[in-house]
Amino acid sequence: MNKRVKSIQYPLLLVFLLLAAMTAGQPSEKISVRGRVEDTDGNVIAGASVVELDKDGRTVSGTTSDMTGNFVLRVAPGHRISASIIGYQTAVQNINNRTFIVFRLNPAQTALEEVSIVAETRPKIDYGTGLQIAERDLTGAVSRVSAKDLEELSAASIDQALQGRLPGVDFGATSGDPGAGMSIRIRGTASINGSADPLIVLDGMPYEVSIPEDFNFGSADEQGYAQLLNITPADIQDITVLKDAASTAVWGARAANGVLIINTKRGQLGKPVVTYNLRGIVHQQPQAIPLLTGDQYSMLVPEMVMNANGLPLNLQNNKEFLYDPNDPYWYHNYSRNTDWIQEITQIGYTHDHNLSMTGGGQKARYYASVGYLNTVGTTKGTNLDRITTKINLDYTVSSRLRFRTDVTYAYINNRLNYTGGIRGVAYIKMPNMAVYEYDEHGLQTPVYFSPAQNIQGQYSRTYNPLAMAEQGYGRQIGQRITPRFNLQYDIIPRTLFTTFDLQFDINNTKYNSFLPQDATGRPFTETVVNLATDEENDFIAVASKLNLLYTPQLKGEHTLQSLLSIQTQDDRNLFRSARSSNTASSVLRDPAIPGRQITGALNAFGDQYRNIGVLLNAQYGFKDRYIINGSIRMDGNSRFGPENRYGYFPAVSARYRISGEPFMEKYAHWLDDLSLRGSYGQAGKAPQHNYMFYNRYANYAWSYLDEAAVFPANIELSNLRWETLVGSNIGFNLWMFKGRVRLDGELYRNRTKDLIFNNLRLPTYSGYNTATFNVGTMDNQGWELMLNTQPFRSENWSIGVDFNIARNYNVVREVSEFFPRENDARIGENGVYKTYLQIGNPFGSIYGFRYKGVYRDEEATVARDANGNPITGLDGQPVYMRFNYPFTDYVFQPGDAMYEDINHDGNIDENDMVYIGNTVPKYTGGFGFNVTYKGNLRLMTFFSYRLKYDMINGGMMNTTNMFDFDNQSTAVLKRWRNPGDETDVPRALYRSGYNWLGSDRYVEDASFVRLRSVTLRYNLTNRLLNRLGLRSAGLYATVENLFTWTRYTGQDPDISIRGNVDPFRYAQDNNLTPPTKNFLFGISAGF
Repeated sequence: MNKRVKSIQYPLLLVFLLLAAMTAGQPSEKISVRGRVEDTDGNVIAGASVVELDKDGRTVSGTTSDMTGNFVLRVAPGHRISASIIGYQTAVQNINNRTFIVFRLNPAQTALEEVSIVAETRPKIDYGTGLQIAERDLTGAVSRVSAKDLEELSAASIDQALQGRLPGVDFGATSGDPGAGMSIRIRGTASINGSADPLIVLDGMPYEVSIPEDFNFGSADEQGYAQLLNITPADIQDITVLKDAASTAVWGARAANGVLIINTKRGQLGKPVVTYNLRGIVHQQPQAIPLLTGDQYSMLVPEMVMNANGLPLNLQNNKEFLYDPNDPYWYHNYSRNTDWIQEITQIGYTHDHNLSMTGGGQKARYYASVGYLNTVGTTKGTNLDRITTKINLDYTVSSRLRFRTDVTYAYINNRLNYTGGIRGVAYIKMPNMAVYEYDEHGLQTPVYFSPAQNIQGQYSRTYNPLAMAEQGYGRQIGQRITPRFNLQYDIIPRTLFTTFDLQFDINNTKYNSFLPQDATGRPFTETVVNLATDEENDFIAVASKLNLLYTPQLKGEHTLQSLLSIQTQDDRNLFRSARSSNTASSVLRDPAIPGRQITGALNAFGDQYRNIGVLLNAQYGFKDRYIINGSIRMDGNSRFGPENRYGYFPAVSARYRISGEPFMEKYAHWLDDLSLRGSYGQAGKAPQHNYMFYNRYANYAWSYLDEAAVFPANIELSNLRWETLVGSNIGFNLWMFKGRVRLDGELYRNRTKDLIFNNLRLPTYSGYNTATFNVGTMDNQGWELMLNTQPFRSENWSIGVDFNIARNYNVVREVSEFFPRENDARIGENGVYKTYLQIGNPFGSIYGFRYKGVYRDEEATVARDANGNPITGLDGQPVYMRFNYPFTDYVFQPGDAMYEDINHDGNIDENDMVYIGNTVPKYTGGFGFNVTYKGNLRLMTFFSYRLKYDMINGGMMNTTNMFDFDNQSTAVLKRWRNPGDETDVPRALYRSGYNWLGSDRYVEDASFVRLRSVTLRYNLTNRLLNRLGLRSAGLYATVENLFTWTRYTGQDPDISIRGNVDPFRYAQDNNLTPPTKNFLFGISAGF
């Protein structure tokens, strides 16, 4: 704890000193003035500059009107307020003790100013490269979430906040535990191997969120390590997503999967404004799957053994089911009805604090914030601490030279369970076993009951779940500091200027775990007890960007913006790990301490990666209705050999504003914008691994005459080429009624050529088993639709409705003959599914048997032909259904699972396996409603959905198979027991039979609609603000994940395919911690 405090006290001290210095001398006599900026027709004006003027007419402080035209400004008595925006005449009003002022701006008289109105009042989009384009002039497929949309979201990280809000961007959950990340897919999967994650750009520079492939993090690898937790949502100004190839091409090699651009808040003109936000959240787990009690379980196990062996359970060898009071130790410790899910579950809570300050004058402006978040998870033994600080400074050196510096620091301490998916362990733990040990007198002791001999096994997923949750642990500790420096110089004012960015990203991540003896119950002499692991990764990235921008003021109706950008990236990783087992005591948890057995291990490696990019980008517009954008990007990447190290990726896009044509003028009173867009572009992608073009050598595991032998570890890949995505996009924008209706649509097709395949089989005479080559083509295509409306608006009321939907599907067009076409699942193995990589089929398809129920009696097991007639053998006797003859030759018995005999040959084998589902959603999106009353009271709801996709219910599979000593769900109470029983649950068979083969029995429609959030927010009136001496204040209450409408019977339908792309991977619900129901109360105040 002391080490943790020391590691964070200096950044915190720096921020608090800065905040204290900035707040010194603040006047207290100011009053809050609210107001609205409108035009002469009563239409609101967004983005207007509202400033406070002193008696001499000098600017004292300022703000801008929001998307509804409203503003709040603290001013001194006797001062005046001015409102202005390009295209309108400036208006100035005296305060005269008023707390609400309405500005009605008259239009400017010149035609040029009228043309500029819409463009200037709409926000501009920065692709992160330095070229800013007005939203109405975009030529590519771009989605944006503004600060207003983000300010009332209650999520702890960005990915949670954006679920379902952007069309074509699919966020899939990995777990409901604190700190668990999410998979992010923009327009599906564009690669067959490697990462499918988008590029994150933070304030114009790449922001690494992935973890080196060799850094395992223990169970954290499954949970998804969320580096986006380092970015506090309260610091974000807006988020932009680049989706089509023409837009992403400007970011080159790392942007083939899309780009997520995050811009943080910067200093605002005026005296210091301090804002404090507090959120308190209570987390509650949804109802668990009902399980057998200890008594019901104790009846199941003997039946299961009898059905398999024909002999009763030997109770002397299995005293867990003896229940003999004369053997008090076994009797008291194995006569319980333990609900293990309830034992490891608790009420979770979060408290989140954020304090920020902004202000400054004409020369210097600043934004500084500090945040602290603490979350206690709903699974015992899980919690998260996060401390973030951020300082953004802008300084004007002269009229031509400007300087920016940003420093971001984040500290995250995430405590995890030692075993990933501890809830899955609790689901199957035998319920007749005690949580705490009982002595021979029947008295409960404070010691966890962890018997050395465990009939369920002797490994981490079979031990006492509560002991594992509270005694064993895994801990991730991350510290990240990212300083960034920016210089801007105007070579020719308003025409030619240059910028230079330099960023250092220093990220240290540690993972340590410990499994004490008292959690396992195993003897102290074994290596599995007191097992300590320590892993550490140091990541250092240096990125630079040099821009030259040319924005001439052309005469007539021409506009031009152009950019030349040179970008470099140098990433270095250094990994170290240590492992030690059987330490002398459970309090000795450092792997540097020698164990009592020589079982320790040390490991270390490092690698380096470099990329350089040169971009030429220009956008030309004519008459405000014909717009064309073109770019060419060159990338050089160190992961290629010298022959193919550099790739060239062009892109072109255009926009035709139909509403700007003269014949459309008669519709101008209601039609804001009607545009068609089209784009074509290429984006390159480098391989995952470094040093592939070198022929590396490794040591054999054995030696000869004490000399270790070496062998070539890989084939030299000097001819590996860029994986190239070629994308086309057609879109439209229909904006009407002064911004009250916005409809955006996209239709796209992306073809990935020269797919980089790993593990291609090679002939054995080559000396290698596998290699990596460019062989294959895959298509991604789909459409997106987004609607934002304000169907009703009056002086006091307004109603808004948002809706988005996206459809994406991928098809494999070409694949190497040497690439494996199926996974390694064996037909006779229970609980696994076959997946195939087939030309013309999509990713995520699963194959298996069709489940037809249970063989009711012996007659039902007779094989039948296509006409339903019994099949007889040469002796005229009926042939009974078999499994996998002649390799397995199991004869199905009454009570066994029945699978459809597709070819009616009386044998269930691979010829009876068919397509049974796909785990990739066909449709994703979200919708929401909001109602506002007098600008002070607002009710907001938001729903997200994923439709038309299947999920393998692994939880159901594990709790209904009746195959081992694992606990089962109450569904098995209707299992087959006697001939003639009509049921769809097979008989219990101990470690035998084929009752839970991969079939459609466990494949369910996982389509769902989830009520993500309901928020009621109240902003204090001006009268209350003045009495309290506050600039702004609000109270809000939110309920999250309150309802989910689905036919899925498992814990959570919102499960995605985790990790890097694998053509044989499918989504399976294994009873990880589901999303919690959250009850939130928040306060925000500005002064």
